Amino acid sequence: MKLHLKITVLFCGFILHVFSQSTSFTKEDTLLGSNHAYRVWVDMLNYDITVKPDVTNKIITGCNTMQYRVLSDSLPFILQLDLQEPMQIDSIISFLSKDKYVVPFTKEHNRYLLSLPNSKKGETFSLSAYFSGKPHQAKHPPWDGGWVWTKDSLGRPWVSVACQGIGASVWFPCKDIQCDEATASLHILLPDSLVGIGNGKLQKQSSNGLTSYKWTVTNPINNYNIVPYIGNYVLIHDSVQGENGKLITDYWVLDYHKNKVESHLKPNVTKMLKCFEYWFGPYPFYNDSYKIVEAPYLGMEHQSNVAYGNYFLNGYAGRDLSNTGWGMKWDFIVVHESGHEWFGNNVTARDVADNWIHESFTSYSEVLFTECEFGKEAGSDYCIGVRKSILNDIPIIGNYGVKNEGSGDMYYKGSQIVNMIRHIINDDDKFRSLLKAINKTYYHQTVSSAELEEFISKYININLQSFFTQYLRTTQIPQLEYKITKNKLEYRFSNCVNDFTMPLKITADKERIITPTTQWQTLLLSTPIKQLQVDRNMYIDIKG
Repeated sequence: MKLHLKITVLFCGFILHVFSQSTSFTKEDTLLGSNHAYRVWVDMLNYDITVKPDVTNKIITGCNTMQYRVLSDSLPFILQLDLQEPMQIDSIISFLSKDKYVVPFTKEHNRYLLSLPNSKKGETFSLSAYFSGKPHQAKHPPWDGGWVWTKDSLGRPWVSVACQGIGASVWFPCKDIQCDEATASLHILLPDSLVGIGNGKLQKQSSNGLTSYKWTVTNPINNYNIVPYIGNYVLIHDSVQGENGKLITDYWVLDYHKNKVESHLKPNVTKMLKCFEYWFGPYPFYNDSYKIVEAPYLGMEHQSNVAYGNYFLNGYAGRDLSNTGWGMKWDFIVVHESGHEWFGNNVTARDVADNWIHESFTSYSEVLFTECEFGKEAGSDYCIGVRKSILNDIPIIGNYGVKNEGSGDMYYKGSQIVNMIRHIINDDDKFRSLLKAINKTYYHQTVSSAELEEFISKYININLQSFFTQYLRTTQIPQLEYKITKNKLEYRFSNCVNDFTMPLKITADKERIITPTTQWQTLLLSTPIKQLQVDRNMYIDIKG
């Protein structure tokens, strides 16, 4: 996901020190962000999208043929499709029998309510929605998203889409909610001078006045990841030997950047894949391949189709986000956006309120990559270095059912959360096993924060309920208070939820592990000490 999100500051109230985001949400928010009655009865199975962009007038026309399964036969058979103005649905055809059925619909803001004939649970149908218009143009992609109409340095058309926050319905009609993923095909119709790239593998390329590129994804994909890239691209084909065999690793770059692939992209990608398969398990989309596509914006995690716009530089557009020096030794966009193939694209948060699942683990992938290349202390340096950017403005978890993300702290603070889990486990083999187990258990699935929190606690056999409540649902940094009297150490946690506890590695008379709670505890030391040292990997305040 895009880093450095624009953050809306909300006033927060306290309930047992837990912050609750207090803001008013509208009917529009609920209809956009919840799996309500007009959505829940349908499971989208496949999108087959055709798009014909007019790059001169910045207009698109197309059709999305959607295959879906009926999940209930007791609901009103009204289906909500989403398409944001000024785009419009021109007509909808359903194939409920041998005959075509023109679907009646009503429009309300950015929603279309389709009246479909009664059907039975388990039945599968398809419908085609024809659409056209001038899609919302991104003002500052990928943060302020939409269609990106620009030109390359030679003045030729260079076009793409970045739509995670604003939603895929900014350009094609769909069930625009994160909890329902489908397979997909994307047909891009272009003048012969341009190349069209989509997700997955290129199945067909044909020319008949216009060149048609058909790309197909065989694994479930979230709507916002379905993205065309249009420009004067060349392909540098490659592959690596991964844990599940041969993995295609293709590079699509503008023709005048062809030499950047061998000198910059391939070395970064090869090392990244080796590191991440070691820590997370096999790349989740071998059938659809891995590819990087040069994009007219900084980057995004489009599944099997990673958007790359980092100027072929190390760091984050040439900057080290950790200010430690380690972040300038590798390409941030290659590492971060590819990390999302495991966390975000493979394991997907069911509600955007839980997008910490995507961003926290992926931000920690930067730490792990640094460690793979330069050692564990370098990784810790990098992780601790990004703490300066934590805001603690609002909780990391947002409001459910209204398409409301929590704080941008899901990146930097989220990285600390994963790092602390690692040090609570205090066994790197078991920590790596946990990361792999998450990717295997929720392989190609959606999951809620509550489910993942419970899974982690059970897997490591340590109850982390208060830990997750503290760091995901409040903005307070726990404070370790301690007092030393000769050889007596007294300690407790404050500025935290009532039942907060967490094991800490300390150095006093010797290195040991203590487990503070909110109640004072006493430890007799073998020798007097003047100061307590606490493991720097734990994101806490210390007062002594």
